[in-house]
Amino acid sequence: MNRLRLPGAVALITLLAVPALGQVSYSRIENAADEPEVWLTYSGNYRSERFSGLDQINKENVSGLRPAWIYQTGTTGRVEVTPLVADGVMYIAEPPSTIAALDAYTGRRLWRYDPIVPDETLNIGFPRTNRGIAILGDTIFFGTLDARLIALDRTQGDVRWITQIADNAVGYAVTAAPLAVDGKVIVGISGGEAGVRGFLDAYDAETGERVWRWWSIPAEGEPGNDTWGGDSWKTGGGATWLTGSFDPELGLLYWPTGNPAPDWNGDSRPGDNLYTDSLVALDVNTGEMKWYFQYTPHDVHDWDANQIPVLVDAEWEGTMRKLVIHANRNAFYYVLDRETGQFLRATQYATQTWAERIDENGRPVRIPNTSPSEEGTLVWPSLAGATNWYSPAYDPGRMTLFVPTREMSSIYFKSEAEYEPGTPFLGGGERRPDADETFGGIRALDGLTGELKWEFRKLNPAVSGVLATAGGVVISGTQEGNVFALDADTGEALWDFHVGGGIRAAPMSFALEGTQYISVAAGQSIFTFALPPGADGGNDD
Repeated sequence: MNRLRLPGAVALITLLAVPALGQVSYSRIENAADEPEVWLTYSGNYRSERFSGLDQINKENVSGLRPAWIYQTGTTGRVEVTPLVADGVMYIAEPPSTIAALDAYTGRRLWRYDPIVPDETLNIGFPRTNRGIAILGDTIFFGTLDARLIALDRTQGDVRWITQIADNAVGYAVTAAPLAVDGKVIVGISGGEAGVRGFLDAYDAETGERVWRWWSIPAEGEPGNDTWGGDSWKTGGGATWLTGSFDPELGLLYWPTGNPAPDWNGDSRPGDNLYTDSLVALDVNTGEMKWYFQYTPHDVHDWDANQIPVLVDAEWEGTMRKLVIHANRNAFYYVLDRETGQFLRATQYATQTWAERIDENGRPVRIPNTSPSEEGTLVWPSLAGATNWYSPAYDPGRMTLFVPTREMSSIYFKSEAEYEPGTPFLGGGERRPDADETFGGIRALDGLTGELKWEFRKLNPAVSGVLATAGGVVISGTQEGNVFALDADTGEALWDFHVGGGIRAAPMSFALEGTQYISVAAGQSIFTFALPPGADGGNDD
C-alpha cells in the first residue's frame, strides 16, 4: 500500500502485512528481565543495564557468529539507533527522524514513516540523527530533529498524535530515545550548545498532552538560581539529551543533564550553575525533584553528565542499598544512594589532570590553572570525555560495568561569547595536541568500587556502546567498522567481524523461536547476527 505525500503530510510506505502484535504493557516493560527474548527500552530495561539474559551465544560458540540479515537504510546520516524488538517486529530510527518497522526474522521492511524534517532544521552541537524510540501498549513514540514528539500505531505506522514540544528556531531538538513509563512518555531535549534552557518533559501516552515539565536551569526565585550570575540562567544550557533510568518501586526517574552554556567561558555565569552536569531524581508523576548530585560544578570543559545511569541493588558496608552507578565524562566513576542521592564513592577510571581528588561530599577539588585560556590550556580528558553517551553495560551476576573509554586530551581555548538565538553559544573551543598518544577500549570496572578488572584496548578512542549477555560475552564495535566479542571475565577477544561502516551505537539482543540474535547499527545499516543452524544450540529450523 502506498500513500501519497500531501502538502504538510508525511511519507508512509507499507510493504508487507504485519503480524498480530501483543500489547507491550507497562508491567511487561517493568519485568523485562524475565522476558529476554525481547528488547523493550533503549537500554534494555528500566535499570539501564543493557544486559541480555540470553545465553545461547556464549564464550564457546560466539566465534561462529555470522550475519543473519542486513537492512540498509538508504540514508546518508549517522545511524545511531538502538533497535527495539517485540513480537517478532523490530523498530528502528533512521536519520534524521524517520521510523521503520522490520520483520525481525528477515530484516524486510514492513512500514516506514517519515515526518518530513525541513532541510533548514537546526542541529547545533549534535548530528542530524535519532538514537531511538519508546514503546507502550500498541503505540511507539519518538522525537524529531525539529522538536516534535510523535506517537504511531505500531502495527501500520499510522499517526496517533503529534505534539510540538519546543522551538527549533532557537536550537531545541530531540535526538534521544524517549522512555515510556506507566501511561507517560518522558522525553529530553538537545540544544545546549545553542544556549537553550534545558528541560525534561512528561506527556500523556494516550493524548500527547503535557503532564509536567522540569526545568534543568532554575528561574528567579527558585532553589539553585543563585548559582547563576545575572540573567545567565536564561541561556544556561543543561540539555537532557540522553535517555534516563527508572525505579518503579520508588517512582523515581534518574536523568542526566548537560553542560552549562556558554561551554568554555564561565565568566558570565559565576557559581556552580545548577542543575547542569548533574544526575537528578524526579518524581515520575509530578516532575518534582527529590534530589540532585552535581558531578562537575561550574563546568568549563563541556563535560556534561549525559552518560547512562545504571541502577544496582547491592550490599554496601553490610547493608543492602539501592544504588545508582555512573561512569562520568569527567574521568571519575561514582556510586550514589538512589533513594537519597547520598554520595558514597568516586574512583578515577581514566586519565585526568583537572582535579586533585573528589572530597568526602563528592565535590571535586580542582587543580589550579586548568581552565580554558586565550593561549590554550592542555587538560585530560578531552572535550569528548573519558566516556560519553555511548552506553555501558552492566552484568548483575558479575557485578561489573563494561565502559567504553577514551584516553585523549584537549587544548582548551577561551574566547568571548555573545548569545544570539539559533546560533552556537560556545565561548571558545578545543583542539587535539600535536603529540598526543590517544587510544580507547572497553574497561571492566567493579560495580561497587570502580576499580579496574581488565581492559581491552582499541586503536582509537571509543565511540561505540556495549552489550553484556548471560552467555559471558561482551559485544561492542569500533570507528573502523568492526563488531567484536570479548570474554566477560578476562577481556580476551573471542570474535571479530568487519561490517564496513563505523559503529556509533550500542548492540542489543533478542530471540525468535529459540534462536538468539545480536543487532547493531553500523554505517547506514542494521546488521543482525546469529549462529549457523545447529551450531551449539542454534535452531535447526
